[in-house]
Amino acid sequence: MLPQGCTVLRDLVRRVEEATPGRRDRAADALRALAVAGVVAGHWLVTAPVADSGVLRVTSPLKYMPQLAPASWLFQTMAVFFFVGGRVAVESHGRARGRGVGHGRWAAARMARLFRPVAPLLGVWSAAAVAMLGWGADPGTVYALVKLVWSPMWFLLVFAALTAVTPLAARLHPAWPLAAVALADLVRFGLDGPSWAGWINVGTGWLVPYCMGALWARGRLDGRLTGWALLLGGAATTAALVLWAGYPASMVGVPGAPVSNQSPPTVAAVAFGLAQCGAALVLTGPLRRVLRRPAAWAPVALANLSAMTIFLWHQTAMIAVTAAALRLAGGPLPGLHTVPGDPGWVAARLAWLPAFGAVLAVFVAAFRRHETRRPDGAERLLRGTRREPRAGGSA
Repeated sequence: MLPQGCTVLRDLVRRVEEATPGRRDRAADALRALAVAGVVAGHWLVTAPVADSGVLRVTSPLKYMPQLAPASWLFQTMAVFFFVGGRVAVESHGRARGRGVGHGRWAAARMARLFRPVAPLLGVWSAAAVAMLGWGADPGTVYALVKLVWSPMWFLLVFAALTAVTPLAARLHPAWPLAAVALADLVRFGLDGPSWAGWINVGTGWLVPYCMGALWARGRLDGRLTGWALLLGGAATTAALVLWAGYPASMVGVPGAPVSNQSPPTVAAVAFGLAQCGAALVLTGPLRRVLRRPAAWAPVALANLSAMTIFLWHQTAMIAVTAAALRLAGGPLPGLHTVPGDPGWVAARLAWLPAFGAVLAVFVAAFRRHETRRPDGAERLLRGTRREPRAGGSA
């Protein structure tokens, strides 16, 4: 007889499989889950709160060990999220129009799903900041913690803006926003123009993979050959820009660096994003085959149901473990509170990742209902049966 836990898991896998419509592209969900996982793992590995004389400051191992910069290429996966998001939005918008749902109503529903999970995070951290200041915590430390939680929120604003212009993105070739990014870089780096010109790339830079996703939705990117061309061409262009044009090798921000590939995005970051779009296309076929197995599909489906909750709460999970360990240990611990200046710190941080994951699971269990909105939201999302005005995040 199987243990009760195995029986429960087998039943869950069966219910997820039965709730999934045959028309659902499981590879797109897997790519989105991988993108979120990459962001979470990347933040956990490159964010280093350091306790120094009772004050917390945040730094990065990439500042002390620049030779690790190529590792950032594995974890900067936001382009994949925008790529899949563009495809999903274009398909969803087309279905909505087919049912007579206007663009405004469609966009409002997607915005609600995108921002609804933010409310509990805002409430918790507002109360936490007030409590910490009331207990006499250093204001600089409180600011550093709040910034850690809220700095990734730029993604929500950019994604919301691109969602709002989905009909335009569906008709816009990615070459146009790519050219705008290159021009902005030429102005600020090649012609010594104002640095603010680069902030145009916050919109145009992420519009490139979003428009690529729109092409994918229209069947213009089918075939492994297209994927390999994007992957190899984007990777070669990125390498050339890093080696010969002076762009940073790191695809994430490094404290104190004069130039960042992400704040704002550079043409190197966009070229790297195109390589990721190509990799996603190459992986689509194998992923579809693997995810035919219910046991492989179930965790991907469940992760997608809580994708935004995972994204919003992952930094809070790291902070919770960091603060609790500091209080319990009575002093700094390697990989949590010490300067990330050697490979030993990296090994210690890797050992802490399961603890971060366990605490994040608790937060997801507590707050995911704000994302699904209804108790039966999971089943409705998998079946794809929710009315379009309420289905902001379904694929």
